[in-house]
Amino acid sequence: MRERAQLSLPVVEAGIGVLFVVAVATAFAFGVPEVGVSRHAQLDAYAQDAATVLGNEAPSHGESTRLAEVAASEDAFDREADALERRVDRILPDNLMYRVETPHGAVGFVRPSNVAVGVAHVPTGSGRVTVWVWYA
Repeated sequence: MRERAQLSLPVVEAGIGVLFVVAVATAFAFGVPEVGVSRHAQLDAYAQDAATVLGNEAPSHGESTRLAEVAASEDAFDREADALERRVDRILPDNLMYRVETPHGAVGFVRPSNVAVGVAHVPTGSGRVTVWVWYA
């Protein structure tokens, strides 16, 4: 019969302990990202996603996209504002509030000045449309 070599339990425990200490030291050395920075980046991503969806959707009437349509004139904005608001409500998660501003009006909520917001701008032939989002 051959004898097998076995690692003693204290050696295994010591190895696990060293790995744990190295992991904790690494976390302190490199830190974690700031909450505000990652939150702001996430909000920018939500705003850009909403702007991209709206900027690529077919319009209800004669313009090239939904955003170009609501930015085209005051009459077009008045006619399509409710539909735009319903569409943005469906696009964004429930925990977000938003404001979409066009050259002829805005839909959504009043943008607070004391919270982190994400923003996206979409140029149209009639002016820039801006989408802001923030956590409710």
